[in-house]
Amino acid sequence: MARRFVTPRLQELSIRGLGVIDSGTLPVGPGFTAITGETGAGKTMVLQALALLRGERADSGAVRRGADRASVQGIWEGVEGEPVASVEDAGGELDDGDLILGRTVAATGRSRAQAGGVAVPAGVLASVTDSLVAVHGQADQQRLKSPAAQRAALDRAAGHELQESLAAYRERLHAWQRANEQLEEITENREARRREATMLREELDQIAAVDPQPGEDIELEALAHRLEHGEALRAAIAEARTSLSSDEDAPDALTLVGVARRLVEREEDPLLAPVADQLIVAETALAEASSELVNFLDALESPSASPDEVQARLHDVSGIVRRFGSIEDALQYGADGALRIAELDDDDASTERLAAEVERERAAAQDLAETLTGIRTRAAEELQGRVEEELRTLAMPNARVAVEVAPGDELLRHGRDEVRILLAPHPGVDAKPVATSASGGELSRVMLAIEVALSAGDVPTLVFDEVDAGVGGEAAIEVGRRLAKLAEHSQVIVVTHLAQVAAFASTHVRIEKGTDGEVTSSSIAPVVGEARVSELARMLAGTDSEVALAHARELLADGTQRSK
Repeated sequence: MARRFVTPRLQELSIRGLGVIDSGTLPVGPGFTAITGETGAGKTMVLQALALLRGERADSGAVRRGADRASVQGIWEGVEGEPVASVEDAGGELDDGDLILGRTVAATGRSRAQAGGVAVPAGVLASVTDSLVAVHGQADQQRLKSPAAQRAALDRAAGHELQESLAAYRERLHAWQRANEQLEEITENREARRREATMLREELDQIAAVDPQPGEDIELEALAHRLEHGEALRAAIAEARTSLSSDEDAPDALTLVGVARRLVEREEDPLLAPVADQLIVAETALAEASSELVNFLDALESPSASPDEVQARLHDVSGIVRRFGSIEDALQYGADGALRIAELDDDDASTERLAAEVERERAAAQDLAETLTGIRTRAAEELQGRVEEELRTLAMPNARVAVEVAPGDELLRHGRDEVRILLAPHPGVDAKPVATSASGGELSRVMLAIEVALSAGDVPTLVFDEVDAGVGGEAAIEVGRRLAKLAEHSQVIVVTHLAQVAAFASTHVRIEKGTDGEVTSSSIAPVVGEARVSELARMLAGTDSEVALAHARELLADGTQRSK
């Protein structure tokens, strides 16, 4: 039957200088692409290349020995929507409708990313490929054994409804925790807060007793200097005043400037008009200066305070300056301290208010946690049915799966629920945690079933790394058939060591290891026709004997027939 392959999809993956792969291009089919090869040939480098294109951490240790850098490039066709917007926001563009992403890793450790022809941060690659490719490997199978991973899988199944409720729950949880911390701080440190208030009152009383004014310390120091050196200062200022304006017949500055002004004005020469104006200004300034000196002399004769009074005040004000740094700092400390005292004195009212807030926010968080439990419970019922349905296609027709949601007493960041995935692989046995009840092959199939149930239609390209580990015989054939069925609606790329799985692929790529006696090098090439039969025979028996070749042809024909 004709298949309708969806886009977007990965067309091509180019690798250079990565691990054992010197240079090669991986052709990726629109349906099911199987990647095979001997152990150590470099199959994992394909996954490493995809990891780099997905913005994951770059490791210079993956650069091929003797190469100055490793580089990977992926070409996607049919990309639309948010991935394109992310690339365009970064300044890139599609190339004749194709999206090209690239990453280089220098042997020195530095990496560079490209999207749509421009350099971008690695985080842009992550945002672009997040909705294009999902990679599931053996590490995911191990993570599936943990309660946290099982809860995360269920939360994926619950979708946007849970994510929205979880965001609201975390907001209320944070508000409850914040209010509770404030209440505990007041309750546990009540005596310390009382001592703080007492100390603040004493310091504010010191400031209030002195009542310093801005700039007063400078004024007092100047006044003390005048009083201490009064006679000499009086004589000097009197002489200065006499030189400016004298009541005697001796010439003074004011008189001489006045004479100069009159002489200039008498000439009535236009060129001298500016000079006359300047002399008028000088005459006015001298008169004002003389008047100020008279006022200063009068102040010296009648000081506002005695030397003892000035020294006493200066002593008090200087003590405030030494304690707080400056008068301005002391005044600000007093203003802030008054507010802090009001806060500390309000402990009883604050305790009552915070206790009510704690109760209110906890109740709100509890209600939202119950909402999360309800959403997860409904999603669990749906997910276990979908997983059981998948397992029936994977040679586990009688397997029963239970996804348990058990509310706890403690409110945590994810809510209050503990999630366990239970498996009864055969009739007559009790369902037990998947971490302990599943064999290696069963765990692989459970993992595949969960990922198919969660990912089908979620992202267009699904990559599986030896998801068939521990599987053999008829079960391996069923895994291959399920992957082929999945490939009718998604692009599927599988790294496999099983001929029974690879036989179902519509595109078969072999990574072949070679060596010149010193350096190992691998090549990437599609296998078709008899070359594919030989590869399947190698995977089946490690040889291309007539028996193995016949078995491979039979398997290939059977896979082709079953996948229709």
